Amino acid sequence: MRVHIATDHAGMELSAHLISHLSGKGFEVIDHGPAAYDAEDDYPAFCINAAVAVVDDQLEGAEALGIVLGGSGNGEQIAANKVKGVRAALAWNVGTAKLAREHNDANVIAVGGRQHSVEEATEIIEAFLAEPFSNAERHLRRISKIAVYESTGEILQ
Repeated sequence: MRVHIATDHAGMELSAHLISHLSGKGFEVIDHGPAAYDAEDDYPAFCINAAVAVVDDQLEGAEALGIVLGGSGNGEQIAANKVKGVRAALAWNVGTAKLAREHNDANVIAVGGRQHSVEEATEIIEAFLAEPFSNAERHLRRISKIAVYESTGEILQ
């Protein structure tokens, strides 16, 4: 599986760890930046580029997910969710990470690098990457309604 990762300055240490750790587990990890620490960096471009790459890979039939990191993960999740086709979920524990995949078919996870130890964040992300989507009809229906709104602006009941 291909994993696209992006961060801001607050997630640099966690990002470096995850790139090494996940690569060692056989994932193809693609780093969308930043390349160097800058306390004044702006995360939107990094996160949007990672999110676009996830969607592009998925449209081409490749198995791909994304990880966006920041101090809290909030802004990074918001930026990633601006990309059509992205369902980015902020996960703060293993349970929310698993549910994001199982119920929402989330394709990007956002994690706050300042909110967790490296070990805890790694466990959350591994749970996200390992959890399959349930394909339950109710979840497919709900995701479809979100996609319709995203494409047309129509709100389906």
